[in-house]
Amino acid sequence: MALGDFFARLTGRQQEPEPAPGPRAPTNDDLLAALVRVEELIAQGAVPAVVASRVNRVVRIVRETIPRLGNLAGSAQAYSVMATATDYLPEAIGGYLRLPRQWADTRPVDRGKTSLMILIDQLDLLGATMDKVFDAVNRADAAALIAHGRFLQEKFGTGSTGGGLALGPTTSTPPPSTGPLQPPPGRGGA
Repeated sequence: MALGDFFARLTGRQQEPEPAPGPRAPTNDDLLAALVRVEELIAQGAVPAVVASRVNRVVRIVRETIPRLGNLAGSAQAYSVMATATDYLPEAIGGYLRLPRQWADTRPVDRGKTSLMILIDQLDLLGATMDKVFDAVNRADAAALIAHGRFLQEKFGTGSTGGGLALGPTTSTPPPSTGPLQPPPGRGGA
């Protein structure tokens, strides 16, 4: 009998049940696998080239961002990348592919736009959003590089001109000669 059970019986209280574990966050491998499934949907669905090119753009940006998600951990931007790979992009493509091609490409369904036009708008929005996220994650690293460069500049002086870096005493004339060069003790001369 666990200690919690003992106290629960002693006091007449019910022990609180352990909370059920929530769904785990997708790993980088999960995200990459989701992108492969989207690419397979495109390959199997015979979508117009305008759709395929936009999907490929979104997939490429997300794929480039995934290795850097650690820099965005816990942010809304990280969630957007994960949701784009696992939900937003597959759902947009799937919704379009469930419709008959001719109907989806020619019949207006919302404010004069066909399903194809709506899909293109969604893919453009996803692409622009993923571009912004990718820029943000890279700008964070670029800012760190700039800050490090400024630190080095303050510490050692100008770096790109070659001047100002003094690692030891400097003189304009060579030190005085102490005579002819002699081999170190214990070694024969030539």
